[in-house]
Formats: sequence, C-alpha cells, structure tokens
Amino acid sequence: MFDGLLKIAPRCDVCGADFDKADVGDGASVFVMFIVGFLAVILYLLVEVAFSPPWWVHLIFQIPFIPVVSILLLRPIKGLLFALQFEHDAQEARLDD
Repeated sequence: MFDGLLKIAPRCDVCGADFDKADVGDGASVFVMFIVGFLAVILYLLVEVAFSPPWWVHLIFQIPFIPVVSILLLRPIKGLLFALQFEHDAQEARLDD
C-alpha cells in the first residue's frame, strides 16, 4: 500500500487496484498530534508526580518521546484512514451533487 515511508503507492502490488482517487491528506497527522500530545502530557504528569525532577529531566524524556512516537504512529494511522476511505469509496465533496 505504501511506496516509501508515507507515500501511498499508485496501485496495489497484489491485486492491481488503482489508488489514484484515494487521498488521506492531513487527517492522519491530526490524529497523531492529538494522540501523541495526550501521551506526552500523561508522561510528563507521571514523571512529575513520581519523582518531582527539575525541568531539564522532563526534556530528556519528552524530546525523544514525541518524534519517535509520532513517526511510529503516523504510518499505521495513515494506512487505516486510507483503507477506510478506499473501502467506503469516499470522495471529496462537490457542490454540483
């Protein structure tokens, strides 16, 4: 389904289905930002309550946590949104309908 890290392939390698009409856009990144933001706040609060460290200790945890989790979640969520869009034949809204 993917051609590279996040680019959707033009067609399926197995069945040859055409993927040109389907476009996830920025939907996956919005979901990832909300999920990672929530998890980052939870991590911050857990570390703060458990250890009450100085501010730089939070940076040591948060700086690697946010980009790594974002990259790990972006591809599966983009794949899920693409699969749902393809399954339900969703298209952009048009005013002439």
